[in-house]
Amino acid sequence: MKIKFLLPAIALIVIIAASFQKIQDKPMLYIIGDSTVQNGSGKGADSLWGWGSFMNLYFNTDKIEIQNHAKGGRSSRTFITEGRWDSIMKTIKKGDYVLMQFGHNDGGELADTLRARGTIKGIGNESKDIYNPIRKVNETVYTYGHYMRKYANEAKAKGAIPIIVSPVPRFKFDDKNKINKDQYGVWAQEVSKQTGAYFLDLNTMVIEKYEKIGSEKVKAFFPKDHTHTNEAGAIFNAELVAKGIKDLKKSELRKYLK
Repeated sequence: MKIKFLLPAIALIVIIAASFQKIQDKPMLYIIGDSTVQNGSGKGADSLWGWGSFMNLYFNTDKIEIQNHAKGGRSSRTFITEGRWDSIMKTIKKGDYVLMQFGHNDGGELADTLRARGTIKGIGNESKDIYNPIRKVNETVYTYGHYMRKYANEAKAKGAIPIIVSPVPRFKFDDKNKINKDQYGVWAQEVSKQTGAYFLDLNTMVIEKYEKIGSEKVKAFFPKDHTHTNEAGAIFNAELVAKGIKDLKKSELRKYLK
């Protein structure tokens, strides 16, 4: 009789263990960036959304988990100095993915009393020692490229796959209905070449679409300012991110798309 009851119990344990292993093996897609990737709490406050909040629409979440760690106001520098990247490094594992988009806030001042979030322009090895009046500490500030290389190289060291994304463009049409390519997008691509990371040129992709549909229709995506999109604009951008991933022929991430 004991054996009769013992066998179902063992079978149940085996099923639970297999299910747990399946969960453990499930890769994670980490998304990091600024407010254009996740605005506020990511719940549409003030009708503003980032594209990262809608990536679940394009991925099979039964096979891959998505965590959007992007935070408004952050630059490639402050996402690190606030410890946000370190927290990801504690859980990231081999086979995970990191989508990273920074640049919108990197052009600010290095040591102003309002945000102190800027980075040195370019992708070189320059640095500058400052006193950070926000954090009230001495800090060495590096180039945009330095911080982006750190993300890519440290992700790769963990066995994860980094994908550098050029910044989604702002609503800035000139009198010829054109939008200039973001310099941070150029630098982002150069860093991808330096590190061997995948590159997704969201800046160029969105600019091409914006110019095609025209400034009047694009304006409807920006209810508050020239940087932050509403839900329709965020989904518009998220769809292009998904398309960009699909076009990364050598990346296994594309197989998790719907």
